[in-house]
Amino acid sequence: MKALIVAPSWIGDTIMAQPLFARLHAKHPGLQLDALAPRWVAPVLQRMDEISEVIDSPFGHGQLSLKPRWRLARRLAAGRYDAVYVLPNSLKSALVPFLAGIPKRIGFTGESRYGLINVRHDLDKAALPLMVERFAILAEAPGAVLPKPICHPKIRSTATDQQNTLSELGLERPPRIVAFCPGAEYGPAKRWPAEHFAELAKRLAAQGYDIWLFGSPKDHAVADEISQLAPGLCRNLCGATSLAQAVDLLALADLVVCNDSGLMHVAAALDLPLVTLYGSSSPGFTPPLSDQADILSLKLDCSPCFKRECPLGHLNCLKQLSPDIVMDACLKRIAK
Repeated sequence: MKALIVAPSWIGDTIMAQPLFARLHAKHPGLQLDALAPRWVAPVLQRMDEISEVIDSPFGHGQLSLKPRWRLARRLAAGRYDAVYVLPNSLKSALVPFLAGIPKRIGFTGESRYGLINVRHDLDKAALPLMVERFAILAEAPGAVLPKPICHPKIRSTATDQQNTLSELGLERPPRIVAFCPGAEYGPAKRWPAEHFAELAKRLAAQGYDIWLFGSPKDHAVADEISQLAPGLCRNLCGATSLAQAVDLLALADLVVCNDSGLMHVAAALDLPLVTLYGSSSPGFTPPLSDQADILSLKLDCSPCFKRECPLGHLNCLKQLSPDIVMDACLKRIAK
């Protein structure tokens, strides 16, 4: 069997789809499973043992681009796929597999995708509260009960990968590293304050840890603020690495402290000791899927609000999550 995945556009969602890929291989021995993915999530798919080839999906958010989609569909038609699993719920994500004539097009009904998706699942949010469950059910027939438990997502970073990345970036591995991931692509209501990160950096540095900051170019400014508030203690790598390089450098960490973000899911899939900070979002939907993860949330009456910015203007859900609370969780996780 030869099958295609239409991958999500978010790093975290793509990682949470990995248990689906493992189930498809278990159900179809000898399966060749390829992925159609935006280039910004391709590196995590390339670190999954289940994926044979990653095909570039060049479309930005919201772009219709009918002629380029038709050309891509012709390329996929030549691949002679037996089935495609369309993970996003948008109409546009189902269009290319339909135009490619892939016989089985599996996914949720989504945005009125009747015909585009011909093996349709109806989403029962109460029965499947977790994102990882919603992806995993696509391995089953519509209407089936989801077999549990679901394995945790896994991505690969070898010692050779890590050494090559250190050499490429001219870095030396310090004896002990704590990685901070201070960004969150969704918005500031998911970001622990920079001054709190800086205070935590000072306390961990006093314990003998080097502090490395990870994120995209968009996160460089907040990471720079943390570095200035904790002078000489942090290495700001935000925007200085590719995603693949960030995976390898994160894999070197003794502990990761992060917001609810794509890099949180990267760290969980690498099975790293992890302390995660939740404000406007909920761990009831997209928690870090790892036995080594601790989740910190104040569970205020106003949270989770799922807003990009605090609608009340105070961000108490994260400001009141003090460095004392987080440091205590870090020390307990390190001790384990």
